[in-house]
Amino acid sequence: MHATAIILAAGQGTRMKSALPKTLHRLAGRSMLRHLLASCAPVFGRIVVVLGPDMDSARAEAEPHACVVQQQRLGTAHAAMQALQHFGDGKVAVLYADNPLIRTDTLQRLLQTQMPGGLSLLAFRPADPGRYGRVIADAGGQVERIVEYADATSAERAVGLCNAGVLCADAADMRRWLQAVRNDNAQGEYYLTDLVALARADGRTVTAIEAPADELAGVNTRGELAQAEAVLQGWLRDAAMAAGVTMTDPSSVFLSADTVLAPDVTIEPHVFFGPGVTVAGNVTIRAFSHIEGAAIGAGSVIGPFARLRPNTTLDRDVHVGNFVEIKASHLASGVKAGHLSYIGDATVGHRTNIGAGTITCNYDGYRKHRTTIGADVFVGSDTALVAPVSVGDGATIAAGSVITEDVAPDALALARGRQVQKPGRAAEMRAGARTGKN
Repeated sequence: MHATAIILAAGQGTRMKSALPKTLHRLAGRSMLRHLLASCAPVFGRIVVVLGPDMDSARAEAEPHACVVQQQRLGTAHAAMQALQHFGDGKVAVLYADNPLIRTDTLQRLLQTQMPGGLSLLAFRPADPGRYGRVIADAGGQVERIVEYADATSAERAVGLCNAGVLCADAADMRRWLQAVRNDNAQGEYYLTDLVALARADGRTVTAIEAPADELAGVNTRGELAQAEAVLQGWLRDAAMAAGVTMTDPSSVFLSADTVLAPDVTIEPHVFFGPGVTVAGNVTIRAFSHIEGAAIGAGSVIGPFARLRPNTTLDRDVHVGNFVEIKASHLASGVKAGHLSYIGDATVGHRTNIGAGTITCNYDGYRKHRTTIGADVFVGSDTALVAPVSVGDGATIAAGSVITEDVAPDALALARGRQVQKPGRAAEMRAGARTGKN
């Protein structure tokens, strides 16, 4: 029998001060909801997401998983009940999408610890328990009840073990307990945490599985989002370095959840990776570079101060230097673009050199156009290539040219005004300026 995950994601983000649904706020380039879905996918055969009304953007983010709607926000137990028809016959775990950092092995441990007929929950010991619900255990260590902060006594608030909100039980028990929850509490809501008392009343065992606080801390404010980002970045950096990546200042490197770095990549300080980046081995990424949606071939050197934008592909041994921006382009092996250039919507052949100040003029105000540059081309400094245009293999383009027509292979192209020199005229101008006769 498949286990089922019910993810509660109806939060509006009120404390985030945001029009965006809370669980769509991003960590390492990925929404909180997608982080939790990724952790759940290897463990649960079925995943159902509970949304609030008019949350089409969250529904799209949840695809291809089933979604149900909580029309009225009457509490967490009420939210879980909206998914009753999807529980199936196996184990059911209820999770919160604003707990985005729960790891797969923790979820596996939750399922393995839940005994038939019993109830399991995740708990943690934060440095500052704050307003988290407290897990109250009996003398034998079994969970007796969970008390929400608003309803807790001062003695109960002094308990350090806190509820992460995640519960797991057999489907039939989960259905029955949910339907028995009442709303006679300070908030007038149906609390999922009441399942603990209901299970105990049935004589069932309730077990708390402790996990690291970094995994289980909830995200309800921008400050907590930043704290979760810091935790996740630490995990990503540690994993990269353990896999053979060198970071000279790890704390200044920011990775996306899907960044792929091969062994023997070296990353200098203050490098940012957006989503969709893959980097092959023996690549050096120099300081202050910004990379997103790009594939970088082995042996390449990027930066410093380089920007690679989406749909950029670099083959082996490409050099992209300082203040070079590349977008939607393919640079073949051995290409060099060392300084102050923009390459957009272009194809550049093997071993071509792009001189300083070169730009591909790819946008005419209405449409984007492509530039095609062959192999072994030398593009002189301060060249403007007005797309659509192509440059044949082995061609040379003189510095300062504005290329508006195709250049044949092995041709020398010059497209600039002829220099005119007037001997002595500069001295005459200076003298005139002093006497006021100019």
